[in-house]
Amino acid sequence: MFEGFTIAILGGAGMMGQGIVRDLLSDRAIATVREVRVHDGARGRMEALALQVGDPRLSLHPLDAGDLSSVAAALRGADLCVNAVPTLLGRQMAIFGACLEARVDYMDLGGLGTFTVRQMEWDARFRAAGVAAVLGCGADPGMSNVICRAVADRLDEIDAINLYWAAELTGPENPVLVPPYSVSTVLAEYARPSTQFLGGAHVECPAMSGREKLHLPEPWGACEFMHSPHSEQLTVPLAEGIRDKGIKEFTWKLHLPHREHEAWVGLVKAGFGGFDRPVMVEGREVSPLAVLEALIARNIRENHDAVPTQESHEIHFAVGRGRVGGRPATARCDVVVRPNPLYDGYVDACTSMNASIAAQPMLLDRRPGVRAPESAFDVATYLAQCERRGFTVSHSLDVA
Repeated sequence: MFEGFTIAILGGAGMMGQGIVRDLLSDRAIATVREVRVHDGARGRMEALALQVGDPRLSLHPLDAGDLSSVAAALRGADLCVNAVPTLLGRQMAIFGACLEARVDYMDLGGLGTFTVRQMEWDARFRAAGVAAVLGCGADPGMSNVICRAVADRLDEIDAINLYWAAELTGPENPVLVPPYSVSTVLAEYARPSTQFLGGAHVECPAMSGREKLHLPEPWGACEFMHSPHSEQLTVPLAEGIRDKGIKEFTWKLHLPHREHEAWVGLVKAGFGGFDRPVMVEGREVSPLAVLEALIARNIRENHDAVPTQESHEIHFAVGRGRVGGRPATARCDVVVRPNPLYDGYVDACTSMNASIAAQPMLLDRRPGVRAPESAFDVATYLAQCERRGFTVSHSLDVA
């Protein structure tokens, strides 16, 4: 008798992992979940999560993500591995390979495209082994890939798809810098060059290039977007049903809340863009990232009472230009995420809920091979699950 699926979440006590756990164990799940195993090196965070969630299907397990034997032990008996270990820790390919060896299906949250191309090259190996893998299954990448597919499916021919994400905070200004997600990820988005798809080819663009000002509804208002490293532009323009429609341009651009944007720019100017290169301090090598993370965490902890109540608003949208029936056309798909009591307890509900949304069709409909979300999920079914979580989805098509 089938009792449900077992899901192993590596890095499950981290900011995104905790949200994935919450959503998988909620009444929104469409797959029958027997057990969610949290594997993490932070015992205190795991125990706090278990206390908050209070679900007997949750189990806690120690993990050393740098030890292959520890990773292999985490995979035993799992139907799906969700890799929520931060990409820039350098464990991505090792965990990916361990899942292939263990014949356990795999998904991750992406990671700036750093490993995406290398992972896609393993497609034949995963197919031969009968193992499924879907890469970049959060909000961006993840849901963003799906809305690009939604746009592409409305056009007969495609000239360009431009993808954007903007976040804004409302309420009193926060005197404390609170990262929206992993500190290393934010710094990489600001400090590293990105690969965009321009003129029908992938081109490397400088960090924080491609500045573009757009006027959005309140509370976003006037926003300046910029290129940043991501995986969508590495996979979407090459996907079946998009590439063959003649696409010549695909870009991804980011806008973080105005004052927080200034803070991250300042940190990059101060040298924290080289967060992965040790610096000598009083004759000892010190990790800039470890110092910054510890300093930010201490500052948040010591100034907790000064952190005001703020509400987060996100808009994710893809704009496609091309032709329908030979006539010029513009297709657009938006997903708006506004404050909702449903998101209480989540650091980034959109990212972690989308990872849960992606995990469940993988469990219910196994398709061996390595895919990106635009090729892995049915658009209508996926976006319906977004709406169940309070996200507002809208589509438009203008034909001249």
